[in-house]
Amino acid sequence: MTCRPAAAATVPDLGALTLGVEEEFLLLDPDSGRNLPVADQVLAALRGSAREQSRQEFRHSMVEMITPVCADLTDLRAHLVALRRSAVEAAAAAGARLVAVGATPVAEPHRTVPDKPRYHAMSRRYGPVAHDPAVCGCHVHVGLSDRELAVQVCNHLRVWLPVVQAITTNSPLHDGHDTGHASWRSMQLERWPSIGPTPYFDSLADYDRTVDELIAAGIMLDAAMVYWYARPSSAYPTVEVRVGDVCPEVDDAVLVAALVRALVAALADDVRAGVPAPRTRDCLVAAAHWRAAHDGLDGELIDLRAGGTRPAWVLVDELMTMIAPALLRHGDLGYALGQLARLRREGTGATRQRRVLERTGDLRAVIDDLAARTSAG
Repeated sequence: MTCRPAAAATVPDLGALTLGVEEEFLLLDPDSGRNLPVADQVLAALRGSAREQSRQEFRHSMVEMITPVCADLTDLRAHLVALRRSAVEAAAAAGARLVAVGATPVAEPHRTVPDKPRYHAMSRRYGPVAHDPAVCGCHVHVGLSDRELAVQVCNHLRVWLPVVQAITTNSPLHDGHDTGHASWRSMQLERWPSIGPTPYFDSLADYDRTVDELIAAGIMLDAAMVYWYARPSSAYPTVEVRVGDVCPEVDDAVLVAALVRALVAALADDVRAGVPAPRTRDCLVAAAHWRAAHDGLDGELIDLRAGGTRPAWVLVDELMTMIAPALLRHGDLGYALGQLARLRREGTGATRQRRVLERTGDLRAVIDDLAARTSAG
């Protein structure tokens, strides 16, 4: 499927925001489905730009692939396809399967951290939490160099990120069984003290002061451990949204990137226009994320603007109504509408996994399907 939207829906904007995506993948045994600790071999087998665009992760059974900065969805999609293909080939050479799934589906026997001082420090500080089975996310970076503006955009994002989270749910399985949650990854990550909904901040100074206090209190080792669902990136001039499971297919990931960019663009316009961000209670934001992780798009979500629960797809439709002008401005509206229609037909990654498991009764068939989706271009 091409990224080019219908011509009638394409109005390129010379001031379009840039994009980048980081995808984390599991390395699984082709026979047992267990995690394989072969990340070093996989990274070593990568060639050319793919090796430069890879990163060692917190588990020996994970690799991360990082796109360069992209201006449009066509470019982003091409990079995602190329990086996945390179990683699939390198994984096969190491005797593993590269699988885009949010949480370890079977088991991870080998849970030591890679031999890096930072990872050892995290292991000492957080104990068994740092040795939970591997989880994999999709992080979207949207170019926004003004950090004051970025903090305010993150305030506005709080009420919408549960909807984005529901769209990305792709980890219903754990220890070989259905957890009853569409995103078990989200449940595992709640054990970390610096992961969760982004707090409301009055200003960049308030944000920086809070981060410094959390580091001083020992909650974080450093500013790079700000793992909130949205943040001004500590490494790049971007707003980074890191709420989602890694997506099973490339087009799922490109859709999420398009929606996140349009959200950031629309909310930045609101900030510039003086529209205040909703001051939603933290406990309600956390509840909305739990409901998104539990139901995905197959049930109801909490509407943080109006209160109460509503069908998930109603909130997706309202999100689209809100960001449609920004999607149009970036030339992404036709593509986003087409991919959402596909998602409505096929379901999220979690729904697709459950469908295969129900049809076959075989966990290996689920992993086979995930691996095929991961490598498809």
